[in-house]
Amino acid sequence: MRILAQAAAAAGLLALAACNNTPAEDVAQNVEMNAENAADALEERADNATTEGTEDALENRAEAVRDAGENKADAIEANDTGH
Repeated sequence: MRILAQAAAAAGLLALAACNNTPAEDVAQNVEMNAENAADALEERADNATTEGTEDALENRAEAVRDAGENKADAIEANDTGH
């Protein structure tokens, strides 16, 4: 349920922020939000893990997914020509 609320809030913020964005900025925001949602899902799984090792692995994976999403979004914005 927490993930659904976060996704709804993120969608609302994206809608407000999208008013003056270039198409590339919109894509970058979507990439970052998708990564954030995937990472949140992994953290939910980590919270329900039955072993500490599994919990740690899932949390590490969530962090890697977030980092990858941010890096990809940054690359998209860096290549934006403003059209």
